[in-house]
Amino acid sequence: MAEETKNTKPADEEIEKTAEPTAGEEKQPETEKAESDTAAAKEEQPEKKGFFGKKKDKKDKQIEDLTAQLDDLRKRNLAEFENFRKRTEKEKSTMFDMGAKSVVEKLLPIIDNFERGFAGLSEEQMSDPFVSGMDMVYKQLVKALADMGVEPIEAVGKPFDPNLHNAVMHVEDENLGENTVAQEFQKGYLYHGSVVRHSMVQVAN
Repeated sequence: MAEETKNTKPADEEIEKTAEPTAGEEKQPETEKAESDTAAAKEEQPEKKGFFGKKKDKKDKQIEDLTAQLDDLRKRNLAEFENFRKRTEKEKSTMFDMGAKSVVEKLLPIIDNFERGFAGLSEEQMSDPFVSGMDMVYKQLVKALADMGVEPIEAVGKPFDPNLHNAVMHVEDENLGENTVAQEFQKGYLYHGSVVRHSMVQVAN
């Protein structure tokens, strides 16, 4: 019996030794687990922030630059459109004024004929119903032109102004000052301050 016990004990010890892992085998799973935990911690670790907040990557910087360029382009296009609108309005206004002046020039001879016709009539003839009717038409035409911005140029007794008057005669008159308009042969007109037709005048001294 003693011999059997002696033989069994070493066998048991050998089994236990075989079941026990070596020191290297114990460390290997622990090392793998530690590396796995470190990788997981790195994945879970939030992105490092700079001193003023989250650090910008290259794509964010490109997006900001493109947004700024787009904003500058939008502002420039708006400014160009505003300039185009103002220029177009000015051109339209200029074209309208040119067309209006052309119409006024064609109407002025009609005014002249009315005034010449009335100038040769007496007071008795002016009271005639037909003449009174023509006078009403004349006054209505003059008012319509005035509403459009047409006004006659003052001439007689005024200093001669080559921008407003067209001198066709010269006369010496002690009763008038130097370079003074003595007589008006044809009335001149302005349209919104711009000369449509110069006054045809006689200048004294």
